Amino acid sequence: KQWYQRRVRAFQMEGYVFKKRTESCIIDIKKTWEKLLLAARVIASIENPSDVCVISSRNFGQRAVLKFASHTSSTAIAGRFTPGTFTNQIQAAFKEPRLLVVTDPRADHQAIMESSYVNIPVIAFCNTDSPTKYVDIAIPCNINSSDSIGLMWWMLAREVLRMRGSIHRTVEWEIMPDLFFYRDETKEAEAEVAAEPVITESAPTFTAPTTTDWAADAGGDWGADTNTDWTA
Repeated sequence: KQWYQRRVRAFQMEGYVFKKRTESCIIDIKKTWEKLLLAARVIASIENPSDVCVISSRNFGQRAVLKFASHTSSTAIAGRFTPGTFTNQIQAAFKEPRLLVVTDPRADHQAIMESSYVNIPVIAFCNTDSPTKYVDIAIPCNINSSDSIGLMWWMLAREVLRMRGSIHRTVEWEIMPDLFFYRDETKEAEAEVAAEPVITESAPTFTAPTTTDWAADAGGDWGADTNTDWTA
């Protein structure tokens, strides 16, 4: 299987293109796997896992970044990257990682730029049109799809754990790739509402009360003397 990408591409990514079409390019999946293994070796070589910083400012990769950090004990920055995180020692969010892994070089350009100031190596998932400036290891893949991003982070986490010896290579990892995929809460809520059965409420029916002749049911002479001599 190959990934289909847009026709526009960066010249640094030419070597990862397997085939060109009229409106898209096909990424060589073999080279994707090779670069993924290389990135996993670099991450596994870091002695302290918390020194690896994974970043995703896009919504599609935030869930995958948090899951990757929880399984590999790395540091995650999901959401907006605060400028000066790697360069300004005064702020509370200052970090000094030894390795940086980003989801999109274009969206996470601020983190990549600051890493170049402090000599932090960068691993990035790159599309055929992604800029590779200051990127040391580019993993070619489709970063326009939420499922593709989640799958790549899942595969990278699995390989890192295998190289660390946490899981065996012949045993399947019990964590499913779906946990790394982006979930749109709005669409899920709409799907749940659409799946619920529609209950139509009918107008309540009222029956008129029946009239009862209480005098006829009681019987007897209501005017008769009811005094009784209980002493007799």
